[in-house]
Amino acid sequence: MSCFESSKFLRNPQVMNQEVLMKACDNLGWKYEIINNELVVLNANQKENLRGEYLLKVKGDMVSYNNYYIKNAKEFVLELQDTFYELNRIYAKETILKEFEAAGFTFKKDYDFIANSDEVERFYMVGYSKIENEDEKRTEIQFTILNDGTVITDSNYIPEDLHKLADEAMSKIDHSFGTTRREGIEIKRKEVPERYKTKSYCTINNKIIAKN
Repeated sequence: MSCFESSKFLRNPQVMNQEVLMKACDNLGWKYEIINNELVVLNANQKENLRGEYLLKVKGDMVSYNNYYIKNAKEFVLELQDTFYELNRIYAKETILKEFEAAGFTFKKDYDFIANSDEVERFYMVGYSKIENEDEKRTEIQFTILNDGTVITDSNYIPEDLHKLADEAMSKIDHSFGTTRREGIEIKRKEVPERYKTKSYCTINNKIIAKN
């Protein structure tokens, strides 16, 4: 996580963290069981008849889907798209909260945000710098969750200590999403405002440069 950065998380559907998935299923009211260290989702309140089979299961962090529907991949996607999009959105939010709260950040709702067909939720993770001579101790990192579960982040100035914590949290989110963001593709740098060019800020290789 760098200062003055916009970043996109595209989740790999073949990877899920079991702990986060269980919490997402609890929030959605989905039925699941732990069988031989596998998390097996049995029912997602879907309209489709699964004919007694599971919807998906996760061993370690690798996901496998119901083989009956995979044979009809296009139909599967169309029939269960809304179900999986809802899961992706909950999974995304729970992952962000888990990693950033563990790093000492707190959740802040965006009360001015109005959801639409593409962007369904927006919130901030707020942190406070412990650097004694830092004159901008409070940092807000914005997260927008899209309809399909994609996450867009936006940051401005971040003090050095918070930058390190946020960077660790973002790396863990990458792991839970099963993806790696790429510089210039999923990670976009914003122009550093003139007033911050005399302060510490992040470079494209995530190093801190202190300017006097």
